[in-house]
Amino acid sequence: MRLATLTLIAALPSAAVAQDHQAAIDAALDMHVLPGVTALAETSETLASVAAETCGGHDLTAAYNAAFDAWVHVSHLRFGPFEADNRAFALAFWPDSRGATPRALTQLIDDTDPVIDAEYASVSVAARGFYAMEFLLFDDDISTRCDLVRVMARDIATTTAAIRDDWTGTHAELMRTAGENDRYQSEAEAVRALFNALTTGLEFNADVRLGRPLGTFDRPRPNRAEARRSERSLRNLAVSMEGLAELSAALTSAMPDLHDDMIAAFDAVIAGLEQLDDPTLASVADPQGRLRIEALQQRISELRQLILTEIGPSLGVSAGFNSLDGD
Repeated sequence: MRLATLTLIAALPSAAVAQDHQAAIDAALDMHVLPGVTALAETSETLASVAAETCGGHDLTAAYNAAFDAWVHVSHLRFGPFEADNRAFALAFWPDSRGATPRALTQLIDDTDPVIDAEYASVSVAARGFYAMEFLLFDDDISTRCDLVRVMARDIATTTAAIRDDWTGTHAELMRTAGENDRYQSEAEAVRALFNALTTGLEFNADVRLGRPLGTFDRPRPNRAEARRSERSLRNLAVSMEGLAELSAALTSAMPDLHDDMIAAFDAVIAGLEQLDDPTLASVADPQGRLRIEALQQRISELRQLILTEIGPSLGVSAGFNSLDGD
């Protein structure tokens, strides 16, 4: 279904909107947030366990990819437990336009004193998380230091467990009881946090995941593609779109017609993405390949605009502060 042909629907009456607020909150938590943070913590714990046994090889790569997938699937949820203690940045310091990660890692590698678990949470976020580990596992210019791989994997597991525990322990209930607590003073405020995560995630995919390697026509920047060393650039985009589709489906679960339209809209974009055979988005430097990636970027931007004009008014909310502004 072409995005431009989707039928706009009118805003629902206020009583129905209020009812949909609670339905949207419950569905988003049960269908997307809680399963997502649980999978993130579990795959990260597996990564730490595998890293404790081996410093490289297929098993570690597989565990790394599984945990990275789980992170990207929920990486748009940049509020609440993700925001606390800079946890999201500790897991994902990217874009790194000034090369802080390789510098920080080189300093740690050159340090003769081993880094221990208790100290690692205090190091620069540039040397923590999935993008820092990518350098250790996949960059030929950065030495693989086994004790650093292990402490980094354990740090990821500790951080993701804290995110899961905060969501399952208190934050989900705060969202479910919005209007009855000081954190979310109305159901609309809780819905707006989820809605903003959806629109911000799409904006990040179009403007950063695709925009950075696209650069300009005269000066494409394929080396700026996300996670290109591990050949995850396209994979991250696909996993992100699937997570955002899941959140969109949850937010519209009480609106059957809009729900079906949004599923079709996401499916159309994801189908176009799956037709690309370009794991690192290197084809941005080729005129024909660039056209395909620009078309994909445009479709993601159109999908975001569709969500702003359809889901937002139907829920009685609008996009607010973008937590990625200024990154």
